[in-house]
Amino acid sequence: MNRIGIVANRGKPEARIVARELLYLLEEKGAEVVLEESIAHVLDRSDLACPLNQFAERAELLCVLGGDGTLLGIARQLAGHALPILGINLGTLGFLSEAEPENLQTAVDSLLRGAYRIERRMMLEAALWRKGELLATYTAMNDVGIAKGSFCRIIQCAVYLDDQYVATFSGDGVIVSSPTGSTAYSLSAGGPIVAPNVEMLLLTPVAPHSLTARPMVFSAEQVIRVEVDAVHQEMGLSIDGQFGYRLEGGDIIYVKRSPHVTPLIKWNDASFFQVIRNKLHGEWE
Repeated sequence: MNRIGIVANRGKPEARIVARELLYLLEEKGAEVVLEESIAHVLDRSDLACPLNQFAERAELLCVLGGDGTLLGIARQLAGHALPILGINLGTLGFLSEAEPENLQTAVDSLLRGAYRIERRMMLEAALWRKGELLATYTAMNDVGIAKGSFCRIIQCAVYLDDQYVATFSGDGVIVSSPTGSTAYSLSAGGPIVAPNVEMLLLTPVAPHSLTARPMVFSAEQVIRVEVDAVHQEMGLSIDGQFGYRLEGGDIIYVKRSPHVTPLIKWNDASFFQVIRNKLHGEWE
């Protein structure tokens, strides 16, 4: 493995320092490196600059320097390219990251020796329909959220599974998440933690106005349809919590398993639940 790409979140104060060190270690070992254009400019290495949409052609794997949000954004942009991603954590929790800045030498050695495994994370596909017209389709790694505005009254989300009516949730909205997304927005809304190797769709109501409304788990081979309605127009669709689209009453959102996966590079021997315990500061100890 000797063709490696580097992408860094320049909004992180240490990104430039870590990227420079990573570049030095890789080149010292004889690896061929390509840099995303913005970080290439910061490091004054325009000779290595490469547009992100060409990384799959010029690199065998990708190092992403940043937090989970950075990795999620890159995963969406590269969906369908099957380019393995190593997350190097510059954020706080870093559930998706496998390496830390203080262990760059070990990370480089493992990458160049091929001493890692690939964990293929399921992604979601969402389609937004309005009055019989397809407005947009999205790919998400974590979740698709349907929620009211900050100061508005409740919204109603009628949920169907393959055309079979499930329930109508009145409250702040609903979240449809992948197993990876179960430790994100869904978890804060009271959803369960799901191991990443369990392929399923998780539906979590957000602040429901009913004591009987609970998270639900569905097969990854099924399609969830959510029909939204409200007496106001302050509703939105969010993708991985990073961007979204204004919704109107009567809009329909279909969410299903995406044909794409995100290949994450893993080598730590720690189990998924040990990682969860560590990231949540030992709250389960």
